[in-house]
Amino acid sequence: QVLNQTAAFWFEQTRHIVPNHVLSVPDPNVLLARECVLIPVEMVVRGYLTGVTTTSAWYSYKRGIRKFCGHVLPEGMKKNQPFDAPILTPSTKAEKGGHDESVSSDEIIKRGLVDEKIYREMERIALALYRFGNQKVAEDNLILVDTKYEFGLFDNELMLIDEIHTPDSSRFWIKETYDGLFSQGEEPQKLDKEYIRQWLAGQGFIGEGHIPVITDDIKIEAARKYITAYEMITGKQFKSKTEKIQERIRQNLQGLI
Repeated sequence: QVLNQTAAFWFEQTRHIVPNHVLSVPDPNVLLARECVLIPVEMVVRGYLTGVTTTSAWYSYKRGIRKFCGHVLPEGMKKNQPFDAPILTPSTKAEKGGHDESVSSDEIIKRGLVDEKIYREMERIALALYRFGNQKVAEDNLILVDTKYEFGLFDNELMLIDEIHTPDSSRFWIKETYDGLFSQGEEPQKLDKEYIRQWLAGQGFIGEGHIPVITDDIKIEAARKYITAYEMITGKQFKSKTEKIQERIRQNLQGLI
């Protein structure tokens, strides 16, 4: 519910930047959308050098790799340090069970994954969405650290699809404590799924091998962080609607599908 409501908020907020697939939000857990032709590229925008998984920019950087998705990163950067300007680091969308692959924009075009004209428009929109999102959450004492966008075509019109600026697709840090923690070499306060990622990393899982069972206390804390992010971003109190969910959804979808 919190992911759906967060995405719905941002889809509405960003219609002036790009059309999206949303038709309506008939239920707190449901978003009714146009069926678009998926473009098999995720547009990942990063404002900071961070991450714990094998696909993260920091994972490569700390191993001495200075070229990431076509960008040459400067020497001497620290974990959680901002880039001079946001960088676009696209990835291919893997089949179910596979892993996305981070590649350069030139490689996307070379492989023919998407028409170059459409891709350049995706680049422009992704950076515009990130800048808008980061400016918006800065007013709410948050930093939009990085995020990913997905696009599709509907009647040959480029549309934003899937989700936008949720704690699943984005990293959010508390703004007012970031500078102090960074200067002390400490981790920022986080309101996103990085909490789960770091717990998994502590269990020895960083994207490969057997996934440990996530305990209820970890799930509850992750939910609390997601709800806090929603409330800070939207300015609304999150009202959990958990009674007879399936029945409620069926009723709210009557006549719509």
